[in-house]
Amino acid sequence: MTVSFRSIFAATVLAGTALTAAPAMAQDESDLSVSANVALVSDYRFRGVSLSGGDFAIQGGVDVAHSSGFYVGTWASSLDETGSVYGSTELDIYGGWSGALNESLSVDVGMLVYLYPDADGDFGCNCDYWEPYASVTGAVGPAEVTVGVAYAWEQSSLGDEDNLYLYGDVGFGIPETPVSFVAHLGYTDGILATQGDGTSFDWSLGASVGVMGVDLGLSYVDTQGPSIKHLTDDAIVASLSASF
Repeated sequence: MTVSFRSIFAATVLAGTALTAAPAMAQDESDLSVSANVALVSDYRFRGVSLSGGDFAIQGGVDVAHSSGFYVGTWASSLDETGSVYGSTELDIYGGWSGALNESLSVDVGMLVYLYPDADGDFGCNCDYWEPYASVTGAVGPAEVTVGVAYAWEQSSLGDEDNLYLYGDVGFGIPETPVSFVAHLGYTDGILATQGDGTSFDWSLGASVGVMGVDLGLSYVDTQGPSIKHLTDDAIVASLSASF
C-alpha cells in the first residue's frame, strides 16, 4: 500500500490497458524509460499502521514511463503472515499520467489496485481493492510540497464501505550534502481509519542520506487511535533502499 509512502521510501492498474491505449510507447522505444527500486525496512507502515507486524519487510518495484507522461508500474512488499488473512505478500499495480502544469507545479493522476495473491481463502477473504489517486507538487522556497488525495469507492473487500485519504508531504535537502528531510501528514475518513468514529490522522518525520547509490533512512511514524495489537503504536522505522 504505497500511495503516499512510495515517494518517501522508494512513493502505483491497468498496465495492459495503458499500454494498449498508447501505441506510441511501442513504436518509439527511445521514448521509454525503465526504473526499479528495492528496499529493506524495519517495519512496513501504511498510513501509520504496521502491515508487517513490526518486523522487517522486503520491498521493490519496477516502473515504465513514456516521454508523454504516461506510466505503468508495480510494487510489492512482504507482510505479516501470522494471524492475517491477507497472506504474506502485497502486490500493487498502477498506471497514470504525470507532468508539469507550469514551471513550478506538476500533477500526478492514476489508478492503483492492491492485490493479495496468497490471501487466506478459508476465511473468504476478498481482499483486493482499487483506489484512484491524484496529487499536485510544487516548490515553496527550498522545499518541495505535495498535496494529494486517494479515494477507494465502496467495494466488497472494504465491507461495502468507502475510504477517503488526504495527505500532504514536505521535503527538502540540505544544499551540497546527501542529507534530506521529509514530513508527512495524512487524514483518513472511512473504513481504513484507526479510530472508532471512522476518521484518523497519521504523521511521520524522517531523514535520509545517500551514500554510494544507497539511501539510508530513519523516520518516526504514528497514527491516532487505540493500540491494536501494537500495529498502531508509534515507531521508529529504518530503511535501506536503492533505485536503478
